[in-house]
Amino acid sequence: METAVKTKWNIDQAHSSVGFKVKHMMISTVKGQFDSYTASVETSDDSFSDASFEFAAEVASINTNNADRDAHLKSDDFFNAAGFPKLKFTSRSFDGSTLVGDLTIRETTKEISLDVDFNGVAVDPYGQTKAGFEISGKINRKDFGLSWSAVTEAGSVVVGETVILVIDAQFVKEA
Repeated sequence: METAVKTKWNIDQAHSSVGFKVKHMMISTVKGQFDSYTASVETSDDSFSDASFEFAAEVASINTNNADRDAHLKSDDFFNAAGFPKLKFTSRSFDGSTLVGDLTIRETTKEISLDVDFNGVAVDPYGQTKAGFEISGKINRKDFGLSWSAVTEAGSVVVGETVILVIDAQFVKEA
């Protein structure tokens, strides 16, 4: 039995973003992103029907446009960037609209399911073949040991438990 040759696709960081949203005091939403990450996909054809995804982000690159908040997120109250410098995702399956895989944060690994819009494949003006995806999902931060919590005097939770993932990914086919 012949094994299909896999093609590797690498993240095009100039046309991608790895973001998240979380409720603050249950009345507003704070958005952030990881500025330093790697990602790749291996697949046997441009349909991506057998695609396997790999992703890793540098925790220290977290950016919410607020230096004090970013420092708190990097501390042991949340990610502990010094002790656990990367978060990782490795896919288990992809059916074209649902991506299932293992997310590891602070050495805790949990299976998660993400919704995917595969936007297709196109060749750019420079002859590079690219594939675009919009990926979203939700995780409970406490499932991964990000359990810091505080309550305001009025009884509002300062940081919500549900984190919404918002990922726009464009991959470049290796020549």
